Amino acid sequence: MFAKRILLTVLLLSISNVLAALPASGAQKTKPFPSAATWVEKTLASMTIDEKIGQLIIPATVGMFLSQDSEAFQLARRDITEFHVGGYHMLGEVNNLHEPAGVALFINHLQELASVPLWITADFEGGVGLRYIGATRLPRAMAMGATANPEFAYQAGRITAEEARALGVQVNFYPVVDVNNNARNPIINIRSFGGDPQLVSRMARAYIRGSQEHGVMATAKHFPGHGDTSTDSHLELPVIDVNRARLNTIELPPFRSAVEENVGGVMSAHIALPQIEPHNLPATLSPFMLTGVLRGELSFHGVILTDAMNMRGITAHYPEGEAAVRAVKAGADVVLYPANVEQAFLSLKHAIESGEIKESRIDESVRRILAAKAKLGLDRERLVDLNKIDKVLGSTEHQQAAQQIIESAITLVRDKRNVLPLKLAREQKVLFISMVDNSEGWRDGVPGQAFFASLAKRFPNAIKVFVSDKTAPAELELIKKVASFSDAVIVNGFIRVSSSKGSIDMSEGEINLLKHLSAIDKPFTFVLYGSPYLLSFVPELPTLVLAYEYYPAAEEAALKAVLGEIEFKGKLPIELPGFYPIGHAKTSNTKR
Repeated sequence: MFAKRILLTVLLLSISNVLAALPASGAQKTKPFPSAATWVEKTLASMTIDEKIGQLIIPATVGMFLSQDSEAFQLARRDITEFHVGGYHMLGEVNNLHEPAGVALFINHLQELASVPLWITADFEGGVGLRYIGATRLPRAMAMGATANPEFAYQAGRITAEEARALGVQVNFYPVVDVNNNARNPIINIRSFGGDPQLVSRMARAYIRGSQEHGVMATAKHFPGHGDTSTDSHLELPVIDVNRARLNTIELPPFRSAVEENVGGVMSAHIALPQIEPHNLPATLSPFMLTGVLRGELSFHGVILTDAMNMRGITAHYPEGEAAVRAVKAGADVVLYPANVEQAFLSLKHAIESGEIKESRIDESVRRILAAKAKLGLDRERLVDLNKIDKVLGSTEHQQAAQQIIESAITLVRDKRNVLPLKLAREQKVLFISMVDNSEGWRDGVPGQAFFASLAKRFPNAIKVFVSDKTAPAELELIKKVASFSDAVIVNGFIRVSSSKGSIDMSEGEINLLKHLSAIDKPFTFVLYGSPYLLSFVPELPTLVLAYEYYPAAEEAALKAVLGEIEFKGKLPIELPGFYPIGHAKTSNTKR
């Protein structure tokens, strides 16, 4: 009996240590750690092996209102009641923002089905407004990096956390702490704070603090660093072919800083590191990387989550069930978004029954997961008040803060002819060209629409044309003629960074049009949204403005800067290889 009391005391102290390393709930006051630790231990002791396995699995569903007799809701019910999943990830749709009250109601229904509180996760990289109507849209990381102001990152974390908790989301898979030092990176790119490990570390720490002080667990991703790749792990397994000294210098410092900031979660990357990983395993499946480096060398005591296990970086090389088992054996606590929940569950159960994985190893992960849930206040209250949503989401204070961030990010990279700020008479003819890398799948409507609407109010004779990868050569020639009769030309270029897209290029026809416009004897301004690296393909550009983002508030901020209504305040957070270093910025003539 005495020995059992000693063991229980040790376990409670261990849970208290884990709790101390996790974010406190901003929605409710946290009870003393021993009470939370007791809840963790009592809950764990009451769980069957099936319930323990389920805690390690987080499936995904579209985060929206669902009728309770719909197929999607019934699938979620099965996952919760039969496979005892530990949480649910709320996916967004590319072209369809959802009503926030609908997803909050859906989340409440899911919570009511679960015997153990679910943690609800989301990718709110651009704020809750990236997914839900009326919520606050925030710039992603690179725009914040361009401000070089950690206070903006803190405020972004705070705003996102306050709005996420109002919906019932307690875990945000953010910030991206990858150092984007590869200009051809098609998937990290503007999702990174920049190309300098110190800048990324400062901004990430501030975001983590803002998020976790306001009740949402932050997740640093993608360990050990996805920034120096030219392939998308949604499509294939990227390779980071660097040695350990380089990894320690560039990729790992932001993760070390995040751990020092007590980040609650770290997400692994589906990347290969042939010079470092002794068995040539992806980091997600590597005991050396997850247990040796992350747990051991970086002393991370929080929750390790895999990246989505339905991505081709894993599924092209490992069967579904085997991948889940390998991830847990490597040190992962959570298997995120398996393509087949039942297969992942049964494979983990078989591994335990066969002795391949010890139940004590599962208990370690479940303790960490339960401790995180307790720290978020889920041991005391799991439902959200639907009547409070409209008091939080999209508040005036949140919107004003978001606008200040994006206006501070707009960067003047080049102005060889000193045309900025544009000084034009109201009656002059401005040709506005909205140029996109791909004509389909734009979330915020027609790119350039917000820019042109504001431009036309100032210059009623402005003309708008739309150019994409599908624009015919004859149309491109006609645009060149229109440009010759215009008093000024402004091009908005949009290059999306999104999963499974695989490239960050403009078409040959678009590149040739830009080269032609760069040579005409007219005031010419090119504003680039999204991937900032186009200068390598069009070095002739006389004027280049970077907005980094592609949503209406970014367009309006860019227009105001181009017209001199606000100052250019941003600085390059990345290197433009062969042209400009990190920190470069050109100041325009004085604000009008």
